[in-house]
Amino acid sequence: MSALQRSGDGQGTADGTFSSLRTQLQEAAAEFAGGPDALEGILLGIVDDVDRAVREPLEIFPVCHHSPASALAMARRLREKQPKVVYLELCEDMAPLLTELRNCRLPVAVQAFASEVDGFPAEWSPLSVVAPVTEASAEYQAIAYALDTPGVELVLVDRSSDHVFQWDARARRAGEPAGADAPPAEEEAALHGDAVGVEIGDLRPRFAALEEHLLRHGRVRHWSEWWHQYVELPLGDSDHDTYRQVMLLIGSLFRRLAPGDAHRVRVDEDRERYMWTRMRAHLAASGTDPEDCLYVCGAFHAASRVAEFGVDGTDTFVIEPRTATTWQHGLIPSSHAAIEAQFGLAGGSVSIAATQWAKNLKRTGVRPYRLDGQAGTKRSKAKKTAVPAVPAPTAPASDRLTGFLRRPPVLDHLDEAELLGWSVDIVRAARRGGYLASTADAIAVFETSILLAGMRDRARPTPYDFQDAAVTCIEKDVVPGRRDVRRLVEIMMGGDRVGQVGYDALPPLARDVHDRLAPLNLKLQQRGVQRALLDIAGRPELEACSDVLWILRRLMPQGAVRPIMGERTLGERSIQESWDLSLGTHQRTLIELGYEGVSIEQVLEQRLRRSAYGPQATAATVLAAVEDATLYLSSRRLADELGGHALAVLTTERGVDGAPEVLQRVRRLLAYYRTSEPVLPPWIESFVKAGYAHYCTLLPTAFTDEDATVRQVAAMLGFLFSMEGLALSLGCDRTQLELAVAQSHPQDPEKVALLWSAQTHLGTLTRAELGRRCDALLGNPLVVPSYPRYLSGFLHALVPLPALTEFVVEAVSNAFARLPDPVLLPWLPRLISTLRGSGAELAPLLIREAGRIFPGRLAALDEWVPPWRMRQGAQTGFTPPPGDGPSGPRGAALLAAHPATCDALAALLGCDPTWQPAAPGPRATTLLDRHPSTARALEALLTGP
Repeated sequence: MSALQRSGDGQGTADGTFSSLRTQLQEAAAEFAGGPDALEGILLGIVDDVDRAVREPLEIFPVCHHSPASALAMARRLREKQPKVVYLELCEDMAPLLTELRNCRLPVAVQAFASEVDGFPAEWSPLSVVAPVTEASAEYQAIAYALDTPGVELVLVDRSSDHVFQWDARARRAGEPAGADAPPAEEEAALHGDAVGVEIGDLRPRFAALEEHLLRHGRVRHWSEWWHQYVELPLGDSDHDTYRQVMLLIGSLFRRLAPGDAHRVRVDEDRERYMWTRMRAHLAASGTDPEDCLYVCGAFHAASRVAEFGVDGTDTFVIEPRTATTWQHGLIPSSHAAIEAQFGLAGGSVSIAATQWAKNLKRTGVRPYRLDGQAGTKRSKAKKTAVPAVPAPTAPASDRLTGFLRRPPVLDHLDEAELLGWSVDIVRAARRGGYLASTADAIAVFETSILLAGMRDRARPTPYDFQDAAVTCIEKDVVPGRRDVRRLVEIMMGGDRVGQVGYDALPPLARDVHDRLAPLNLKLQQRGVQRALLDIAGRPELEACSDVLWILRRLMPQGAVRPIMGERTLGERSIQESWDLSLGTHQRTLIELGYEGVSIEQVLEQRLRRSAYGPQATAATVLAAVEDATLYLSSRRLADELGGHALAVLTTERGVDGAPEVLQRVRRLLAYYRTSEPVLPPWIESFVKAGYAHYCTLLPTAFTDEDATVRQVAAMLGFLFSMEGLALSLGCDRTQLELAVAQSHPQDPEKVALLWSAQTHLGTLTRAELGRRCDALLGNPLVVPSYPRYLSGFLHALVPLPALTEFVVEAVSNAFARLPDPVLLPWLPRLISTLRGSGAELAPLLIREAGRIFPGRLAALDEWVPPWRMRQGAQTGFTPPPGDGPSGPRGAALLAAHPATCDALAALLGCDPTWQPAAPGPRATTLLDRHPSTARALEALLTGP
């Protein structure tokens, strides 16, 4: 490294290009520091870096990402130099995609994607690398020039997408913290997802103290505003040599003052070694003169000091081979907000840069390069000309840094028309947003913008000054609409422009989706929500569109494809459907599906297999895959394969966590196959048979296991009882279930109630005995506080035993009638949560049974006697008091209405069939009046002698 610096010093001294600047910086360092020290070394080292880069035979063009000044200087230089080869700092494996940019509306991002990894940790999957491209960027100017100019070759020289993660894995193995190339912890813009952003031309100080110093003395709030004020505007009208030397100066300054992050420094230097190694190899293979080439890279990398720098650098860097990971490449839509999040820029800065780019073109008259046929641009009518054989000679670069650094800042004159237009527009936008803004606010914004600019030592307010003034004058305590004033200014300055990938640039899967949904006659690439109406009964051809939409709903995130009317369940198809589609908004997700397969059916099948055969797969997840394969793919082959795997997974499970979901899915699949197939598939018969034995084995342990919930045990019993008929027909033995229940001895009240319900079903406990046990619990003061837990167990018992609904209604009613409020009220939340958890199955049963038992009118409730109390009275000889039932004879009403039965019985017994008129008053004592001896004998028995 020191040898390279001495070489740079010698060149500078011999040529004298920057000798005057060196002398001045050396004197300034001695004056401020009191003698030679590190400051002098840094200042002179910066000049050496600039001198070295300027002297390189292969012209280095330093850029800043999404900088209008860099794009303008690039367009000028390309028209002057007309290089034959353009080397670009971009992942070399992304080169084939660049021709598809002409089919897109910028901004878009070039993406490398890998869903299955080979050579990287599995938890990193999926891998994604993105490089955004906007029109106001030097990279796009270089790409458009190279692709549309005959005889020009574009060569991408940066590390491949595979090496991005290779070097990150290398750092992790070495125990170093991941640097800038690690995936961001928080992603503010969803369009790039969780991808690693390739920071092409990123130029921002890595020394926090330096950035804080620049912001404080520049009187700005954030780095984007500083760059706009002190770099963009001064370099917008500068010549090529001045622009180049200033950018090299900034890159060297930031590089020399960067902190010693070992991983980041190593990655930066390895990238520079990688790029120079690739360029020298291309020059040697093609025989191109370096004078006919242009190297476009970030200013940070342009001031490189590695030994491999330059066409005469060493060739000691060894490029590791790529891993076996298969990478897919494509274009995804990007946006200004996504770029700002990727590069850590202030909100709205990319939109302001796009506005500045348009103003620069109009002011300077420079004709930019645009890809022929680019969406959103006019087709160029100029005839293409070949690159001249001998490019125009260029004069040696002179020292432009001295004059630039000594020149005072140029204060632009106030453009009152522009500022007035901004003030009027923001007031109009604020009114639409719900603010009570008026003409007075527009005047206030205008004057405040000028005031803020003057306080910050600039005559012309920048968009950032105007934004602060608008917030000060219009913003209120409460935002009345969806957007605040700061966001309204960003929209007014250009807004968050979102790019779009054209149809021709989409992967085959995305194009296939658009083709299959063409009968809907919708603009699917348009952003926003569109309503699709499908009358499948009237237009049978729309059924294919319905199939596509249901699969997309399964594959894409919520909101991309949302059904409004219609549903798809096993064995059912809707004849009319209504959908809300926003495929244009979720274009990135649709494109990434194309990396996984050539059709959505293939992608869905791969995902189902991945979930079913994954290391964390359970019987429930495999059955879910079987259901989806039947529901969306109508694939009996795949369903049978996954069903067989579900059987193997079930037999290896030692817990019952998935029992509720297994029960639900098996019930649905059985109901579907019984109604749609002549015979059951062999796999589901084997699954029921194996599940019966499996859950019988686990049942005693589950009853006593504290980790097994009552819901899970109830699901096990539901499987055993509901599948019992099929299991016994397949050769299972019911004795196994009886032994499992007999060996169960739970202590938890909920599980005890569940066990009693199972014993009632098996016949070892009668319904009457079950009722007496519940009455005994209510009669025991020590057990009353825990009685609601028994009721919760009975509620869960409805899952395996719906026939207990009448008993559960009776038990709950008795609890409400007899439990004290301190016990009853705390139990109500448990009751509600139980019904909510299984409400789809339990609530209808309870409501229907309660509606059958309870009276339908409120007036009849006072005279109503519960049927279980009538049964208890019949068993114990209890007669309800007069107040417990309606007055008048209730039992004789049916006999009086149909006397023939009584007459026949009287004739059979030899009695006179004579009917007496009904007398008012109670009739229960008539029999005692006729036969008093029975009552006297009972009295003597009870009273004794």
